[in-house]
Amino acid sequence: MTKLLVLEYKVKAKKLQYLAIEEAIKTTQFIRNKCLRYWMDAPKEAKIDRFALNKYSTELRNEFKFVANLNSMAVQSSAERAWLAISRFYENCKKKISGKKGYPRFQKDNRSVEYKTSGWKLNPTKRRITITDKKGIA
Repeated sequence: MTKLLVLEYKVKAKKLQYLAIEEAIKTTQFIRNKCLRYWMDAPKEAKIDRFALNKYSTELRNEFKFVANLNSMAVQSSAERAWLAISRFYENCKKKISGKKGYPRFQKDNRSVEYKTSGWKLNPTKRRITITDKKGIA
């Protein structure tokens, strides 16, 4: 069994860092919404799964510089969140849940960026965390 370490920090940042955080949040929302649109617009015979959305997120990194500036794991995490919404919808349809099935919606109020195993560095004292992508959060 793997241990999961969760550390929570209160942010004390400069104005430019707060703006960079907002930009990173908007970027993750953009990626998730683009992945949903990609799934919605795909032909019926196309197999759009979690792997297809991860591949599409890489295409977004190549197409948009502001997406490329976000850490690759954070980009992939945004695509995975889109897939979670899609797969939840499919599961609800399979279970024949009555009423609304939870069709995935576009996000308007995202408030987080998920940096998994890279894109950040923990200070040895564990009192400070540094974001290391190109968004300028620092």
